[in-house]
Amino acid sequence: MSEVIRFFGGKHIYGVGGDFAANLIAALDKDLDICPSSNEMHAGFSACAQAEVDGMGFCLTTYMVGSLPCTSAAALAVTEGLPVVFISGAPAESEVNKLAIHHTIHPNASWKAEYDNALEAFSALGMRVERLQGQRLAGHPNIAGQRFYQIVAEAYKNKQPVFIEVPRDQVFAKTQSLKLPSSLDNICCGGNILGGTELVVASIVDKLKHAKKPILYIGDRLKHNSILKALVIEFANKFNIPYATSWFAKGLFDEYEPLSLGAYNGVFTQTSGRDYIEKEVDYVIDVATSIFAQDCNIAFATGTHKIESFANKTLLKGGSLLEKDLVEIFKQLLTCDIQPFAYQANAEKAQKAASSTEEIDFNNLAHTLNSIQQQTDKTLVYLPEVGNSYFASYSLKVRDSQLGRSWLTNPWYGAMGTALPYARVIAQRLKSLGDTERAVVIIGDGGFHFQLNELIHFLKDQTNVTIVYMRNNIFHLGKSGDGDIYHCNDAQFDVHKLIAAYQGQSTTCKSVADFSDYFLTTLNVDGISLIEVLANPVEEKQSNELQLLNLYIKSKNCHPDAIAKWQAITEV
Repeated sequence: MSEVIRFFGGKHIYGVGGDFAANLIAALDKDLDICPSSNEMHAGFSACAQAEVDGMGFCLTTYMVGSLPCTSAAALAVTEGLPVVFISGAPAESEVNKLAIHHTIHPNASWKAEYDNALEAFSALGMRVERLQGQRLAGHPNIAGQRFYQIVAEAYKNKQPVFIEVPRDQVFAKTQSLKLPSSLDNICCGGNILGGTELVVASIVDKLKHAKKPILYIGDRLKHNSILKALVIEFANKFNIPYATSWFAKGLFDEYEPLSLGAYNGVFTQTSGRDYIEKEVDYVIDVATSIFAQDCNIAFATGTHKIESFANKTLLKGGSLLEKDLVEIFKQLLTCDIQPFAYQANAEKAQKAASSTEEIDFNNLAHTLNSIQQQTDKTLVYLPEVGNSYFASYSLKVRDSQLGRSWLTNPWYGAMGTALPYARVIAQRLKSLGDTERAVVIIGDGGFHFQLNELIHFLKDQTNVTIVYMRNNIFHLGKSGDGDIYHCNDAQFDVHKLIAAYQGQSTTCKSVADFSDYFLTTLNVDGISLIEVLANPVEEKQSNELQLLNLYIKSKNCHPDAIAKWQAITEV
């Protein structure tokens, strides 16, 4: 198993121990770094982050009580297309009989023992699941090792998670030896079997000849394909074609590059690229975007996402394994006779600078962090939690990262509560690369209290992180009243004592100047640094993106003033 995991690039496994996983831990601990997590769900989230930056993720838990809490992370992996291998210990084959054993779901009124609940739960998410089996008859081969390889290879090829239960008596059982391929390129994926590449290329070349201001619009299905990513950027640079990403693909590219138009999402777009896309572009090459539209990614279905409804557009969704069809298309495009375009980057949209004495809050947080990024050579790798922090982060201007991602979160589908488990993995990787970049978590009360038990691992791993804690004592995402359920914090909570317990440093910042000064000092401080910002939960202090979303929701709920304001904003 460890040989297969290492073949697919795995050096770490995130997990929580248990009796049915004890043999797995003993077997894998010799060759792999088994990283303990604070709970199984966070182990799953960390494995998702591992898949985001390493290409594959691995999670290890015990039977049932350990694996079932990972279903939230598995749902995230399914949604995000993350090849995460969820490995669970299981009862020995001899233990599977009429007796209900601990860890199984067994009410006292049941007439039979159920052993497959976890397999069924993960299968219900659309995942490939399997419990490995040992030798069935004397003289028959034990193919458990081969099956493990085949299932992990399936996760890699299809960019989808898998769930594997390993009976504890099979961990040290002899199995057929494996002769692994020489490289990941030789795992029997085959080449591109889809025909018509030449026709697609010819059509694009013809459209480019008739276009004056084309763009590449790049989706999140590109983020796990470094070969295709490099080809797309080479194509853009060779022919001087600007590019924008979808919201979900933010962080894939250096947004300070002249050809970058940033992340586009209709009326919610805050970059200068919006004007160019909506007023000047005459041809769009849509690359690796979602096959079925997701509302967040098309301006929340407000009808303002011009690329979604753009007529002169070529869709390159990618229909083969590892997007080999798109790889072939861009390889051929790079050899074509295409005249480079005369695109020149527009001046940045003028932004009113936040006064140094102005109170720091969501409405000026991104602008302040952008100013900080321009003052330091250290790339900031952002990890916003879903909620106000998530929406505010779309106005961040991100640099290129050694990790291949400088903005990393989950997009509000499948799961929530991932920022600190993600940051743990990012901080580990940045440490291994010499800490020339900094992990930056942006998080509110709900997310912070939900995840703060993960802080222990920054201390144990001796890794570095800056946490921007946007405190308003409420769970603000989806808040529709003043009931107790929305009050997830207490005014007496002292976050500074908590951070001190983890040997970190912290302060409360009220002004933009104080925030900027202290943030810059954290970039050279080891361990956990936290900045508490006393956020004001009023409309005018929200980020522009969230103000627009709230206005749209009110207009859909027939608020007359909101309807008038929304129409004024979206008039063409």
